[in-house]
Amino acid sequence: MQSAAFDKLCQQVAALKQQAIQFDNAKLLTKNRYMQAQPSLFERRVFSTKSMSLADYVTEIEEEVSNLPPADHRHAYNYALERIGNQVQAVFNVIKSTPIWAKENKNTFKPRNKPKVYQQAVKKIMQPVHELYDELKQNHEFERRLVLMIEERKLQMQNAGPAKAKELNLEILSIHGRLGRCRKAISATEEKIQTVEKQQLR
Repeated sequence: MQSAAFDKLCQQVAALKQQAIQFDNAKLLTKNRYMQAQPSLFERRVFSTKSMSLADYVTEIEEEVSNLPPADHRHAYNYALERIGNQVQAVFNVIKSTPIWAKENKNTFKPRNKPKVYQQAVKKIMQPVHELYDELKQNHEFERRLVLMIEERKLQMQNAGPAKAKELNLEILSIHGRLGRCRKAISATEEKIQTVEKQQLR
C-alpha cells in the first residue's frame, strides 16, 4: 500500500489531467498560428513528449509517477520527484498563463488547484528523508572531527612529560565517550531513514 503522501500526489496529478483535457477540448491552441508552428509546448529538458496537447504531457507525468525508483535509491528517487514537480508546474503554468486562454476564456475556465498544492504533495514525500540525511551528514562530520581530535592528542602524547601525558590521556577518554554517543546517534538516524523509506515504498 502506498503512502498517504504518494496517494495525494497521484490525486493531484489526476486532477491536473482533467484540467488539461478541458483545456485541450476548448481547441484554443488551434486558433493561434504561432503556437501551431511550434513542434512542442515544452522544452526537451522538461518533457520527452512532443505534442500540442496538454493531456499528452500529463500522461508522461503519470508514467513518471508510476515508474518512481525505489526510495532506498535516494538520489534517483528525489531527482524523479523533483522532475515530476517541475513538470506539474509547467503544465499548470500553461493552463493558467497562456495569453490566448486568458483573453478568450476568462470566465469559462478557472484552474482550481494552485501549483503550490502539487509542490507540497511532492515535498511531503521528500522532506522527512532530506532532513534525516542532513542530520546524518552533520553527525558524520562531528564524528570525523572527534576522531581527528583523538589522533592529535595521541601525537602530542609522544613528546609529552608524565603529567601532560596523563592529562592528554584523560582528554582522549573523554573524547572517546563523545565519539561513542555520536556513533549511537548515527545508528539511530540511519534506522529512522530506513523506516521512512520503507513507509514510502508501501
